[in-house]
Amino acid sequence: MTEPDKNSPAPKMRLQRYLAQCGLGSRRECEELIENGRIQIDGKTVTKLGTNVSPAEQAVSLDGEKLSIERKKYFLLNKPPGFLCTAKDPQGRRTIFDLFPPEGPRLFCVGRLDEATTGLLIVTNDGALTQKLAHPKYRIHRLYKAQVAGHPTREVLNELKEGLFFTEGKFKVHDIRPVKKQGRSTWVEITMTEGQNREIRRLLARTGHKVMKLERIGFGPVRLGRVPMGQYRELRREELGKLFEILERTQRAPDPENAQPESKSTPRKKSATGKSSQSKAAGSRKKSAPKAKRKRAPKKKSRRGSGRQK
Repeated sequence: MTEPDKNSPAPKMRLQRYLAQCGLGSRRECEELIENGRIQIDGKTVTKLGTNVSPAEQAVSLDGEKLSIERKKYFLLNKPPGFLCTAKDPQGRRTIFDLFPPEGPRLFCVGRLDEATTGLLIVTNDGALTQKLAHPKYRIHRLYKAQVAGHPTREVLNELKEGLFFTEGKFKVHDIRPVKKQGRSTWVEITMTEGQNREIRRLLARTGHKVMKLERIGFGPVRLGRVPMGQYRELRREELGKLFEILERTQRAPDPENAQPESKSTPRKKSATGKSSQSKAAGSRKKSAPKAKRKRAPKKKSRRGSGRQK
C-alpha cells in the first residue's frame, strides 16, 4: 500500500460523510444512495458503506452528475407564528424551511421553537455546528421576551429560578426580570440555558401565569434586531466568530457541574500542612524505638592523681 500524501489538502473521509457535506441529506439517507448503486467514484459504481474517498483526488458523482462540498451558510431567521421547526410535516403544515429558496442547500435549525413562539432562529447547512450549539453542555444563553397573565411576585420569580419538577426532570430559568406591566399582564425578560420542550410555557403555567406571547430575541451573542418577521439575513462575521469562541472556551474549561469546589480553608491548609507534617514527623521520632546509649570511653587517669593514690 502507498503511504498517504501528507501534503494533501483534503484527507480521506467516509463516503457517506462526504455526501452529507454535499447536501444530499442525513448520513442514513446518504447510505441508502450508496446501497442503491447511485454513487460513482471516478466513474465506478460503489455500494460498500465503508468506502473512503479523497475529494481532492477523486471525482464523486450522483447518477453521473459530479458532486462538490457546499459552502457553509449561516442565517438568522425571524420565525413567524404557525411555522414548524421540522424538515417535513406529515400533516402538510408549513415549516420554517418553506421560507428559504427550494434550490438552496439542505438546512438545519439550531434547536426549536414551538409553533406559536416567534423570533430568532439560527439556520445553517453546517450540521456539526448545529449539534454543538444545541447541546446543553455548552450552556449558550437564550434570551426571550414574554407577555404573561397577571403580575408575578418576587416569590414567584425566585421559585422559577430555583426550579420546578416535571416528568422530564427539573426545569428552571437562568434569570427572569419584569420589564413593564400592561393592564392585567406583565412583560418579562427570561434567560434560559437549555431548550426543553415548551419549557418556559410549562414553568409559568405551573405558577399561575399563562404565557400569552413568547418571542426569542437573543441566542448567545446574536440578537434579533430589526429583521422583519418571516425574513432572514446571513450571520455577520463577528457574530459567527463569537459563537465559535464560546464553543472553544467551553471545550477548554472543565464542566462546572463536575468540578470540585475549592475549600475556603485551602490556603490555611497549605500552611498548616507543613507544620502538621513536621509535628507528625517529630511524633513519629518519639514513638520510634529509643536509640542505644552510647558507651562513654573510660576516662584516662591523670598521672598526678595516680601518684597521690600511690
